[in-house]
Amino acid sequence: MKTRHHPLLACALAGAIAATLAGHAGAAGPAAGAPLETIQAVLTAPPHVPAPITRKTPAKVVVDLEMVEKDMPLADGVTYNFWTFGGTVPGSFIRVREGDTVEFKLKNHHSSHMSHNIDLHAVTGQGGGAEATFTLPGKETQFTFKALNPGLYVYHCAMAPVAMHVANGMYGLILVEPEEGLEPVDQEFYVMQGDFYTEGAHGEPGLQPFSLEKGIAEHPDYVVFNGSVGALTGDNALTAKAGEKIRMFVGNGGPNLVSSFHVIGEIFDKVYVEGGTKYQENVQTTLIPAGGSAVVEFKADVPGNFVLVDHSIFRAFHKGALGILKVDGEKNPAIYTGQQHDIEYPEGTPQGSK
Repeated sequence: MKTRHHPLLACALAGAIAATLAGHAGAAGPAAGAPLETIQAVLTAPPHVPAPITRKTPAKVVVDLEMVEKDMPLADGVTYNFWTFGGTVPGSFIRVREGDTVEFKLKNHHSSHMSHNIDLHAVTGQGGGAEATFTLPGKETQFTFKALNPGLYVYHCAMAPVAMHVANGMYGLILVEPEEGLEPVDQEFYVMQGDFYTEGAHGEPGLQPFSLEKGIAEHPDYVVFNGSVGALTGDNALTAKAGEKIRMFVGNGGPNLVSSFHVIGEIFDKVYVEGGTKYQENVQTTLIPAGGSAVVEFKADVPGNFVLVDHSIFRAFHKGALGILKVDGEKNPAIYTGQQHDIEYPEGTPQGSK
């Protein structure tokens, strides 16, 4: 994302300039009071992201999102009754533009046992939309908001008990692109961390109920990317080619843990901290709070398997917070050679000995 700069306008001929600007505004976009173009939002399941927005004017964007309760794998041999937005954990990725008017239709599938709602951190208004979207099973609710602030925002269910709804997987990301759009990249991915609390111990097979006691104690059995152990490994690994510029929209649904997001073997060229419009450069690991996000960008300079982890490292190798970015392409020994030798070396005094 780029931060906008508004140049100062000379005002010697204020009346004439104002008239000229008004004429230009009329030519560039809809006239004041004219109805906005209506667009049906394209929603995508993780790790996919809707295409970048190319239009230069605001629109009325209609979002249809359904809440579904369903059993899905949490780990090998382990299933869980997830509560979802759009049938996936995390929920469907939503992409709109700064200045858009968003007509949000929230549906609760007839098979649901619980009422749900939605709090979008991108919304300016009571409860982020939660107050307007109390949705019983088999019902649809609707509210409208204006996307005022660009950035990458978390959304989640805020129905009481809020922590339980979030812990069961009810979270996702909504991107509000800045007016001028985002710089083009070759690949975009959607990755979101979450912590899960089960009655059974880690790896205990079968359908596992939610453990309120473990949730309150903040002792998760699983910490995962995109809803399950292995969601981004094996055949599900993210793929790219050497030389490509990559952007990851990374969120943390929580409900409890802060993520120390790191890609082993890569350095983030830019990190848009906490999903906002300012960025830091040359970052190794970035903190993502529960209910927060970050946008990370980097160039895949060399081929290899690059491991996504929560660098609170026991979570990665013992609780599931691990994914793979598989980069194919020609080797570049000027940047990285791989192993060059494996030989014996003479015995001597160990380093650091007195």
